Amino acid sequence: MQQSWAQNKTINGKVTDDKGAAIAGASVIVKGTKIGTSTDASGSFKLTAPASAAKLVITYVGFGSTEVDITSASDVSVSLKPESTNLTDVVVVGYGTSRKKDLTGAVASVKEKDFNKGLVTAPDQLIQGKVSGVQVLNNSGQPGGATTVKIRGNSSIRAGSQPLYVVDGVPLDGRSARPGGSGAGIGTSPDGNPLNFINPNDIASMEVLKDASATAIYGSRAAYGVILITTKRGQAGATKLDVSSSVGTSSILKKLDVLDATQYRAALSQYGLGTGNDYGSSVDAMDAILQNGMTQNFSLAIGGGNENGRYRLSAGYFDQNGIIKKSEFKKFTTNFSGNFKFLDSKKLGLDFNLTATQTREDIPPVSNDAGFTGNIVGQALQWNPTRPLMVKRSSDGTDSLNILRGSTTVNPLAMSAAYEDVAKVTTVLASVSPYYKFTPNLEYRMLASVNYASGNRRNQISSFINLDGILDRGFAYYANNELTTYQLTQTLNYNKQITSDLNLSAVAGYEYMKFENKGINMSGKDFGNYPIDYTNYFQYSSQGNRGIGSFADPTVELQSYFARATVNFKDRYLLTGTFRADGSTKFGKNNRYGYFPSFSAAWNISNESFMKDVAFISNLKLRAGWGKTGSQDIPPGVSQLKYAFTGINALGLTNYPNADLKWQADEQINVGIDFAVLKGRVAGSVNYFNKKTTGLLYPTITPQPAPPGAPPTWKNLDATIENKGFEVDLNTTIIKNANLTWDFGVNASFIKNMVSNFKGQIPTGSLSGQGISGATAELIVNNQPLNVFYTREYLGLDKDGQSTYTDGGYVRYFLGNPNPTTLLGISTSLNYKKLTVSVNMNGAFGQKIYNNTLNSVTPIGNILGGRNIAASLIGGPVQEALSNPIAPSSRYIEDGSYLKLANATLSYNIGSWGKVVKSMNVFVTGQNLLVFTKFTGFDPEVNTDKQVSGVPSVGIEYTPYPSARSFQLGLNFSL
Repeated sequence: MQQSWAQNKTINGKVTDDKGAAIAGASVIVKGTKIGTSTDASGSFKLTAPASAAKLVITYVGFGSTEVDITSASDVSVSLKPESTNLTDVVVVGYGTSRKKDLTGAVASVKEKDFNKGLVTAPDQLIQGKVSGVQVLNNSGQPGGATTVKIRGNSSIRAGSQPLYVVDGVPLDGRSARPGGSGAGIGTSPDGNPLNFINPNDIASMEVLKDASATAIYGSRAAYGVILITTKRGQAGATKLDVSSSVGTSSILKKLDVLDATQYRAALSQYGLGTGNDYGSSVDAMDAILQNGMTQNFSLAIGGGNENGRYRLSAGYFDQNGIIKKSEFKKFTTNFSGNFKFLDSKKLGLDFNLTATQTREDIPPVSNDAGFTGNIVGQALQWNPTRPLMVKRSSDGTDSLNILRGSTTVNPLAMSAAYEDVAKVTTVLASVSPYYKFTPNLEYRMLASVNYASGNRRNQISSFINLDGILDRGFAYYANNELTTYQLTQTLNYNKQITSDLNLSAVAGYEYMKFENKGINMSGKDFGNYPIDYTNYFQYSSQGNRGIGSFADPTVELQSYFARATVNFKDRYLLTGTFRADGSTKFGKNNRYGYFPSFSAAWNISNESFMKDVAFISNLKLRAGWGKTGSQDIPPGVSQLKYAFTGINALGLTNYPNADLKWQADEQINVGIDFAVLKGRVAGSVNYFNKKTTGLLYPTITPQPAPPGAPPTWKNLDATIENKGFEVDLNTTIIKNANLTWDFGVNASFIKNMVSNFKGQIPTGSLSGQGISGATAELIVNNQPLNVFYTREYLGLDKDGQSTYTDGGYVRYFLGNPNPTTLLGISTSLNYKKLTVSVNMNGAFGQKIYNNTLNSVTPIGNILGGRNIAASLIGGPVQEALSNPIAPSSRYIEDGSYLKLANATLSYNIGSWGKVVKSMNVFVTGQNLLVFTKFTGFDPEVNTDKQVSGVPSVGIEYTPYPSARSFQLGLNFSL
């Protein structure tokens, strides 16, 4: 025993950061041995080391490694310094990781500390304005609503063409299990966000793979870019409980300017219409359907472990009341993950991850394509401000809703009362990944996952509302959808320092995925007048108006082989080659497999000997790459002879086969330079890219001798969509001392979009509302930007108040680009002692927006029918005639450029409170604080879905759910 004590010594210590805050989970290793431990929550550690031990090595992610002399010391204090640059940060790439300094492609990484703050329901909103070349649009202000994400421009003629999202190695389906609405009464409701099932508080980082050399490893699903989401994991050390909480309120960002009661009466007088449409009241119908929406957001996470086993369990609750009454989004999330090592050698390991979420949406009567009677927003805009929304019952004098039986004008307050629409989606994402290290350089890993989502939707419209086909009858709709994705991935990773100058990193793998999608729905009318939800007694609706439907898409299978190798010579010259082969059951038998190669190289100029004396440059790297990716973004079964049921024992042909249908191809080149000067105080990158998309997948008219009205044949169009431009990222630390730090970052993208080599024309951008139903405003055509506006050229009003057009309005012209030519993101953070202010701005410039709302919802002719009009139509130099017909034209194409103060946060780091509470931080965040724009609609950040036959629209606004300005007060701490 005495001999044992003589051969060992006990070392006690504490590890802090450069500001004195304790670091929990730091690794403490006796140099040259495997003896080690981790710091606890207070940063302290205790270690028994051999008496001969001379040094400890202390490491922690994001900080430089430090060695401490323990030759004659038994108590040590260690202060870790943050990495002077981010070059050694580990970045997640396809099927692996890489040091940022070793990247040869265009990859952007956004860490948790840099995420957007505020009301965030889905991960894509975290990086809005944070990455050059990436446009993130909230399609509307609806809680839980869909976003549009475009990486390096618009290159799709198929709806739903979003980036591929990969969560902890699991590629997502990209669709939502939330059933679509019935379309009855008010039209098609906007989509929900398929990423809603992820709790943003569970995300550690997001990587955006932008060029083909980075995305080619994902092959046929990477045409629109790849976004990798890495969730948080348990850290070695004492068990830690993290608590995050906030409450907030939201109100409408901007109201459209329509006439109030006084102005309306003046307009009646101005047009000589008497008092027939003056009902004596003064109401604001928009205010009547709006509310201040309250928000609650709470998250708990517990984690811990040691170097051989770590775990993390989290739970979240999010509840956002929308600014339109009876709209709400709730989310319950749980996540459980673990990382374990087995055997004495620790060569066998197991990682697992389980996410379970349920969302509930109370969806208001807002739609993409409402007709003459409008959705609730259009109804509120059109409501006569002199007509009361509530009237007294003659029988008992109580207030009741003013229902205009026999009229097409719908009371928006009554619409709110009559409409119920609730969607619930339950999602489970589970993965397990065992691995074995054959040698320190060679690792085999398997990943098996299942992603299951089930959504149901109950919708009813009460019989008292004066909608065609609904009044005195009522309507109900129920639907259930199921989406399931299975995955099996096997990889071999090899990383070897072959010589002191040469390193080889390689991965090879096989992947199999299967996608299933099926659903059922039913609808009914004539429910009687009972205080029971119609969806609870479908069987007692009228039999002749009861319907049922179901579907099951053909199962899609995807089989892939892939490989990547990176050679690093002297940390100066890097070469990466990637190859993937994808086989999909979606394509014709003659082109079932697609092949996607890429090559890229980098030169670390700053590591050259001739740069040693250039002290102010700490990093200078030149990159270049080329690669191909593809798209299989088509419905299943379209390459085959496909039938669908058209009645009892009746089948109809839905598309003709095409055995030669092949993958859409995207070829991209990228040249970039990364730099850092002044010891990393100024760092950035510049990229040039050129992306060409060919072989566009599209359903074409089947040529004769097919009969008239024959179904389409899917083909690859002879056309090219080109997106090219520059990206600039610049990050600076303007001030950095013991008490004050000021960081500033800006990113900008300059993009040109063009269609070429195309002999046809594809109309899209449908317009809705009175007088223009069936019209379109956009065209896909040669030598023009994708979705160019194509309509009459408006010249103004003549002396009689009638619209005049070039060539009398009989000729249409190309009149504007809906795609932004410049994207901008600005971020700054000022930290003084314990006080921090952070501000994020984003903007888009050069694009046009078609104001379908102004065109058809509030035109001058409304006043004849006793409805409201836009205030801008009154008081001009020429009085617009009431007989001026409603028509699509450039009159409604507006400048869509904008700059937003997207969010600003003021936080105070209280730190430890007593012996239990650690890292306490209180904050207040404002969101959508300011918008600088000339657009007259609700919000220039809008993208109402106005597709035609699956061809997406861009930049059209039509009575969307308005955007909100919000404020949150929050408190975070750890135990």
